[in-house]
Amino acid sequence: MDWILQNMPEPNSTVVVGMSGGVDSTLTAYLLKQNGCNVIGVTMSLWDGHIQAVRNDGCRDTCYSPHEEEDIAECKQFCERHNIAYRVIDVSASYNRLVLDYVTSEYRSGRTPNPCIRCNSLIKFGALLDGLQNCGLDYDYFCTGHYAAVVRPSDGLFGTECRPCMIAVAADKSKDQSYFLYRLSSELLEKVRFPLASLPKSEVFRLAREAGLAAAERKESQDFIAAPYFKALFADKPCCSGNVLDDQGNIIGTHSGIEHYTIGQRKGFSVRRNDPVYIRSIDAQNNTITVVPKDKLLSPALLATDMIWPGGIIPNKPFRVVTKIRLRSPAANATVEPTDNPQQWRIVFDEPQSAVTPGQSVVLYQDDVIVGGGIIEKGL
Repeated sequence: MDWILQNMPEPNSTVVVGMSGGVDSTLTAYLLKQNGCNVIGVTMSLWDGHIQAVRNDGCRDTCYSPHEEEDIAECKQFCERHNIAYRVIDVSASYNRLVLDYVTSEYRSGRTPNPCIRCNSLIKFGALLDGLQNCGLDYDYFCTGHYAAVVRPSDGLFGTECRPCMIAVAADKSKDQSYFLYRLSSELLEKVRFPLASLPKSEVFRLAREAGLAAAERKESQDFIAAPYFKALFADKPCCSGNVLDDQGNIIGTHSGIEHYTIGQRKGFSVRRNDPVYIRSIDAQNNTITVVPKDKLLSPALLATDMIWPGGIIPNKPFRVVTKIRLRSPAANATVEPTDNPQQWRIVFDEPQSAVTPGQSVVLYQDDVIVGGGIIEKGL
């Protein structure tokens, strides 16, 4: 199928740019301003102080941090310098409920959450946009510095006449962030654009330095939260140690609490074995983890739920895709099959995949365009 790249904001259009203070979002705002757009910078405030700040925590390069005041100050300074209107929208209550509480609940259920996917769909492209609406702020486009693109199929999708907006991978595949954006609806994408879609990261830094943007010298964000604050998320009750089992159900060691573990993990638990073993499953009900040699981590298929389909068009028969089961996993060819349960889909890999992880997302691509995705329920 052919895909049509959607137009970037036109001169004189009103564009809201989600800004973090980093080089990507800052250059996005700068380029749109240079192109003659009426740019409004906006930063979402996540930190409400309910977790005690740690002195010299070294977490300036994380998304959730008490240092956001410094980020806001830098965004404000940039916007003032370039005659860009600027707003801060407090979304901390939504973030606490929809992201932080979700993270702790998932880990305590023996699953591995993806807070970035959750934040993008419910906060950055959810609560933040709701906040703009509540402020009475009208705009033509909402732009961010994500490395991804918005396209539309030239023909109807899945045999229909529907041609929804869809997420495609960025030109710089080494920096592509489409995996994190798969839950954005086609309706929302009608007004969303990613101006860095065609630029390699090296070019972004070059343009930012040529423009004299201070953000070009900032360290890039690495994770959503630093270790001291991650531990604080679980401070409401003590961790409960438990048994480590082998694949025969024999007790061979101990763990320090299931919230510390994920599928495929090799370290952080004690076992009476000399060969390396990896976590294959986590049983929250019995507070156990099961470990196996690496070759036993492979799954020929997985079951996915809570699927998202572009334009709400649900396929009615099996189809071929390229999958990703985590951001950095190699792309894997697979067949997507409906099951007897309309809420569940089976993804059968051409080659078995390692460490299929409940709670993570499987994202489905055709020709580098996302045609669906959902939450991994279990490996099969």
